[in-house]
Amino acid sequence: MLMLPRNSFGLHLFDVMFRDPFFHDMDTNISMKTDIKEIDGDYVLDIDLPGFRKEDIHAELDKGYLTVSAKREEAKDEKDDKGNYIHRERYTGHCSRTFYVGDNVKEEDIRAAYKDGILHLAFPKKDARELEAQKKYIAIE
Repeated sequence: MLMLPRNSFGLHLFDVMFRDPFFHDMDTNISMKTDIKEIDGDYVLDIDLPGFRKEDIHAELDKGYLTVSAKREEAKDEKDDKGNYIHRERYTGHCSRTFYVGDNVKEEDIRAAYKDGILHLAFPKKDARELEAQKKYIAIE
């Protein structure tokens, strides 16, 4: 039962109605939960992307940054015998995440596979001494 504030004259009806759990069942906030491990000299990223098809997932390497993005569009239509809609829903979701992997990692160094809703990415760990040599310090006056 919806409880409206006293003397609201129905002005808060839609605010109260849309707080109902029915309207929050769809997950519109897609997050890319990621596990990062170091295994045998490689960094391994396992990114949860359930419900996505492999064709909807893209990985791009640009200037040492690896960006993984995924987009999903879904439509459910139910019609009666005359072709009239009795139920229709649409869903669109997009997520993206960027990781700094270093300037020394090249596209051909990265191995990728998608299975059971998890994107697996692996690339070689570069020697820490190479990274230290690239440090630049800013003088503070």
